[in-house]
Amino acid sequence: MQKLHIYNTISGEKELFKPIEDGYIGFYVCGPTVYNDVHLGNCLTFTNFDVIYRYLLHIGYKVRYVRNITDVGHLLDDGEDRISKGARLEKLEPMEVVQKYTNRFHDMMRLFNNLRPSIEPRATGHIIDQIDMVKAILDNGLAYESNGSVYFDVVAFRDRYPEKATSKVGYGYGDLSGRNVDELLQETRDLKNQGEKRHPADFAIWMKASDEHIMRWNSPWSVGFPGWHLECSAMSTKYLGQRFDIHGGGNDLKFPHHENEIAQNVGACNCTPANYWMHTNMLLMNGKKMSKSDGNTISPGELFSGDSPHVSKGYSPMTVRFFMMQSHYRSPVDLTDEALGAAEKGYHRLMEGLKRLDNLHSEKDSNGALGTEIEELIDKMYDEMNDDFNTPRTLAVIFELITRINAIVDGHRDIEEVSDKTLDRLKGELHAFVFDVMGLKDESVSGGNGGNEELLEGLMQVIIDIRKQARENKNWATADLIRDALGNLNIELKDGKDGTTWSAR
Repeated sequence: MQKLHIYNTISGEKELFKPIEDGYIGFYVCGPTVYNDVHLGNCLTFTNFDVIYRYLLHIGYKVRYVRNITDVGHLLDDGEDRISKGARLEKLEPMEVVQKYTNRFHDMMRLFNNLRPSIEPRATGHIIDQIDMVKAILDNGLAYESNGSVYFDVVAFRDRYPEKATSKVGYGYGDLSGRNVDELLQETRDLKNQGEKRHPADFAIWMKASDEHIMRWNSPWSVGFPGWHLECSAMSTKYLGQRFDIHGGGNDLKFPHHENEIAQNVGACNCTPANYWMHTNMLLMNGKKMSKSDGNTISPGELFSGDSPHVSKGYSPMTVRFFMMQSHYRSPVDLTDEALGAAEKGYHRLMEGLKRLDNLHSEKDSNGALGTEIEELIDKMYDEMNDDFNTPRTLAVIFELITRINAIVDGHRDIEEVSDKTLDRLKGELHAFVFDVMGLKDESVSGGNGGNEELLEGLMQVIIDIRKQARENKNWATADLIRDALGNLNIELKDGKDGTTWSAR
């Protein structure tokens, strides 16, 4: 059985995984900015990292998994904080917006059966840590203050740490994303406060707040707020140390977010944060990038309910999760109604195969040819996952095992060829890979791996939220359609001053 290899973005190669401390892994993933509902592409990213987390646990590592909540500093192109904008539009306090969408994010992660991280820090809870990091970068001569804001000096950093200075470590600015610093310095993008910078490529690590800015804190430079890139540097350092094992996120974060994270960590402590950088690919729909402007988009709730022109019906969370696992985390995923339909059939075939396996028994002491095949396939599941967490090839091996299980049950292969030891191993390993590693649940049963009550409650909350949004948009036809369709299923919605509740009639 081969050892675990991980594709490291910083080197562009698959590398043998060697943790800093034997048996332990520090694992950081950039979490959501909680100013609106999480979109399906984010769900794909977090589900991919959930499988990676689950597999690391399965093979015996103790993992400290840190996934942050961004609740300040993530600015729109016009310079407005996303949380502040959400608060203004919804007429709520910023922390009301944060709590509302954090709760809904957690609800969605539960629907996808994603494990909770070990630590889920919020940026606003770590302002002091971020101020301390800004001070360290200033003391090292890699940042400057301008009109109450503090900017990271990319030119000074480039001169001190040339690109590809150490290709396996990646100190140079541009090593992770492949960007050329000289080309970045020629960019003339018109950004807020651009005149305060020495160079266009410089980025804010502390920003002076305007008079109308809601979220602000005292600092040595101004009353202001930290830069978005800084929060991950500060929180990963606080909980995982100056150097840890794995840093993950979506491909869209490679530049500028992760590139700037590396620069900040090097600027503060002369060390890069992570040994291995992992990036998931994007979610497409019908072969194109998702876009609200051209209508090529679907929310998780619409996917579950089927309330979208892009799907012929609703698909369960486990069907969607299974669909996601059919692509490697570094490959783009193309969401289509046809592919979801095929995934649904595959998921049900898998669940049925596991039930058939549970009814098999053997009293043989040694293996024949079939038993040897099964042992080899079990080992191959590990080989495929150890090859950069290759879930589609692992699923292919799992279905080879399901084919053999069905052949035994249908009388085409002889259970006498399988020893009781091998059969016990097959039952244990296959259940572990499907439920513990892939994170699937059997939605056809209650309790155990099913959890239908939790699933139903989560799905109903998604449907209620969709109806609420339709009513707020004065889309009465959709709101009435949802109410009437639920009524036909003997589910009654009750609207009250504290929101909408549901009950089965």
